[in-house]
Amino acid sequence: MQVDFYHLTRMPLERALPQVAEKVVANGARLLIVAAEEEQRAALDRLLWSYAPASFLPHARLGGDDDQRQPVLIAQTLDAANGARHVALVDGAWRDDALDFDRVFHFFAEDQIAPARVAWKALAERPAVTRRYWKQNDSGRWEQAA
Repeated sequence: MQVDFYHLTRMPLERALPQVAEKVVANGARLLIVAAEEEQRAALDRLLWSYAPASFLPHARLGGDDDQRQPVLIAQTLDAANGARHVALVDGAWRDDALDFDRVFHFFAEDQIAPARVAWKALAERPAVTRRYWKQNDSGRWEQAA
């Protein structure tokens, strides 16, 4: 299983997350987006409808009638009612249960570096986990730093 740490320095989550979600869906996979706070989940729901005028990213928030059919599902917990094997942790909080997925995208900002480091170090002790650390260069492109 793979865990990708995305250190948000130049690009905000609102620009980075749709790029990742589009790639996951384009590859035929499903994504679960997890955020603890209701306000952030509502904002992400609005974002995925409007982030780019020429794009459409089908999604829903957990609790609808068609959760199992959604390519992207936004939830408070790691309940992948859509059968997702990819999860995006977008509130900076690491959750060990994310290791039940095939791939984790862990987004964190400058003020969340310390807990991200703790998670990074803890995952080093798990032989079945491949960790990658991504940061943005001066032009805003993602570069693998570890």
